[in-house]
Amino acid sequence: MKRVFALLFTFVWAVVCLGTTMAQTTAQKTDKVAERAKKLHFSSLVLDTHIDVTPKLQTDWKFAERHTTGHIDLPRMKEGGLNGLFFSIYMSGTVTGPKAVNDSLQRIAAVHKLAEDMPDQVLLCRTAADIRKAHKQGKIAGLMGMEGGHMINNSLPLLRMYAELGVRYLTLTHSVNTDWADSSGDQPKHNGLTDFGKDVVRELNRLGMLVDISHVSDKTFWDALAVSNAPMIASHSSCRAISGHPRNMTDEMIKALAAKGGVIQINYLDSFIDPQLFEYTQKTQAARRELLQKYQNEPRETVLPKIREELAAQFGAPPKASWERIVEHIDHAVKLVGADHVGLGSDFDGGSMPVGMEDCTKLPQITEALLRKGYKEQDVRKILGGNTVRLLEDVERAAKKLRTVK
Repeated sequence: MKRVFALLFTFVWAVVCLGTTMAQTTAQKTDKVAERAKKLHFSSLVLDTHIDVTPKLQTDWKFAERHTTGHIDLPRMKEGGLNGLFFSIYMSGTVTGPKAVNDSLQRIAAVHKLAEDMPDQVLLCRTAADIRKAHKQGKIAGLMGMEGGHMINNSLPLLRMYAELGVRYLTLTHSVNTDWADSSGDQPKHNGLTDFGKDVVRELNRLGMLVDISHVSDKTFWDALAVSNAPMIASHSSCRAISGHPRNMTDEMIKALAAKGGVIQINYLDSFIDPQLFEYTQKTQAARRELLQKYQNEPRETVLPKIREELAAQFGAPPKASWERIVEHIDHAVKLVGADHVGLGSDFDGGSMPVGMEDCTKLPQITEALLRKGYKEQDVRKILGGNTVRLLEDVERAAKKLRTVK
């Protein structure tokens, strides 16, 4: 009997030891992935193509100070390894005419002033070469994207002026139609692009500015794709196959964008990436519009929590979206078109982020998640920012070719 007990004890102890060894091995592998991800992330160019922090630059808010509200500032960017961004020159599409032009110039001036005030930290970039220079110097690469064609006030000379001031992309519409293009957030009026809208696309090509098709209707997308001589960008859109938000792109659109050399920059907003939350936003849409109108003169970051609270009281608490949905959208797009045509366009400071992506300090977990999925390091670097730089180079080359054709 003693012999039986001894053998049984030996067997149990062997199983325990084996389990401990396996657990230790797994933990060591996990630690190695985390270590590799950290090294990869903080040595990469991490470039976000759409951040809505710009209005804060026009106030006494300090970019160089750490804040407990909002999604980005310089200290948190450094902590999260975010070293390049497109400052969104944004205003509602209902602001039109001379006021839209004046307000956009004020926002552009605020970005210029930031770069002038912090030359050791921020480099205002106009080209892909500038971005590489900023990264080499350890500075933030600051670019500008204009979110809404209404700000050109139906004028190609104004568009040329914005290009001279350093604006590197134009989102053809915001959430309402312009006089020359249909938006995904409005009822169709033009059946896509008008003749003038097609001229805008051609002029963007000539100027070396990116044609941005986030926010546009599906028909506007297809019209722009047919007209453009250069690859295009979706500066902050995700995948409609996962979440049906009309701001997201269908698989067919993503494939067509990529076939022409373009890049889809995945948006992080929780209602864009999570299907259950999107359904909730559909149900509460009318009430949300009324509340936005009610609080239209208040700052966005104080209004949004107030609106969420009032909607929850009326419709119940919304579902929670996880940051892992971001990775799901990235992976879906990569499986469709490859790692050369996917990037990051968070919409930080433009709405509500998913749980786990409360601000830009959480960005390294995207890199780690992609490595754990088996992504090659070179492909992760492309998604983090390399693809955006390549796209800018392609658009610059296309513009140079157009300008040399007699």
